[in-house]
Amino acid sequence: MKTLKYILPLFILILACEEPIEVDLNTENPRLVIDASINWKKGTSGNQQSIKLTLTSPYFSNVISPANNAVVSITDQNSNTFSFIEEGTSGIYSCDNFNCSIGSTYYLTILYQDEIYTAQETFTAVSSFDFIEQFEGAGFSGEDYEIKAYFTDPENETNFYFFEFESDALSIPELGVYEDRFTNGNQMFGYFSDEEVTEGNNLIIRNYGISENFYNYMFVLLQQNNSESGGPFETQPATVRGNCINKTNSTNYPLGFFRLSEVDEAVYTIE
Repeated sequence: MKTLKYILPLFILILACEEPIEVDLNTENPRLVIDASINWKKGTSGNQQSIKLTLTSPYFSNVISPANNAVVSITDQNSNTFSFIEEGTSGIYSCDNFNCSIGSTYYLTILYQDEIYTAQETFTAVSSFDFIEQFEGAGFSGEDYEIKAYFTDPENETNFYFFEFESDALSIPELGVYEDRFTNGNQMFGYFSDEEVTEGNNLIIRNYGISENFYNYMFVLLQQNNSESGGPFETQPATVRGNCINKTNSTNYPLGFFRLSEVDEAVYTIE
């Protein structure tokens, strides 16, 4: 009987813990999220470009709502304007006559729900890949593949890079940012290793030339994320502001970034 004396209160406590707990979180009006990544892949004209506009959602919601009926355009430093038209109600705004010019400054303008959002950036070049190497024995298990994609950093320049590794074996791409502070003018490499990738898998490797502002932005985002979190454009522990501003109402600031990058791409098959 002494045993039952202690088991019964414990059983009651376990049942009590099964009661649902409702968390009352503060909410705010949806903010505009701007994914304006203009990428000029080497060897292409770069005329086909798109911008994605969405709205923030409550913390526990898995629904991403598109921002519809916006007026979107980019103007270059010579006052040439390129209009981006929405594809149906997708929130994706496309342009088929964009003109890419490395080193030129571009200005983004978005009119959404009677408010004007703007940003400006410079189109940034990137070096081509020199070669790709594969090594084995990486990771905690010692059985993972290690991939290094080498490129030569230009001398006497300050450069920043954004690497993306994509494969059907990965649920989301692996991302990383690099700077040439200690390797200016030297050969550098983007690094990849993941236990999900096996022999025969194709790995798409992209290197983007980026500005220092975007480097700092992505550095903070990647510090807040890991491979289990769903990517840098999901809900963050703290709000990270990009280079887009609301000219009409500064308190209703947007999220996201306006970026223009030359990109080099290589496809590597794991051996």
